[in-house]
Amino acid sequence: MMSIYPACFFKEEDGYAVVFPDLNYLATSGKSEGEAMAKAVECLAGYLYTSQNDGEQVPEPTAVGDVSIDEVARELQIDVDYSFVNMVSVNVAEYAKMHFEKSVRKTLTIPAWLNEAALAKGINFSQTLRDALIEKVSG
Repeated sequence: MMSIYPACFFKEEDGYAVVFPDLNYLATSGKSEGEAMAKAVECLAGYLYTSQNDGEQVPEPTAVGDVSIDEVARELQIDVDYSFVNMVSVNVAEYAKMHFEKSVRKTLTIPAWLNEAALAKGINFSQTLRDALIEKVSG
């Protein structure tokens, strides 16, 4: 199912800032309009995916014509010469399959004694490696 939210794009010195006013001013940026849009899709997908997994409610999107970019800029205390509102759409389930849930196969080498000890204890190698990597990159 497609999710569509309005985003405010603000031209900055080194690119574009993107803000989703409906989603607690969730923000991202890109060096060009195209990169900013791609980052906005990624940002929206990640927010909605995490909210779904955490059982959190997300607000309904505001109609694009009801978004006041001047009000958003004033709220964020930013002064801009060029800005626009655009709808950002993403199929969260499809995006998640390709970017969040896709698994890749890795080959690793461990000492034979460690392999035998882990097999004897019924340890799931993939799960153990995944948990250890998550801990390492999160910590």
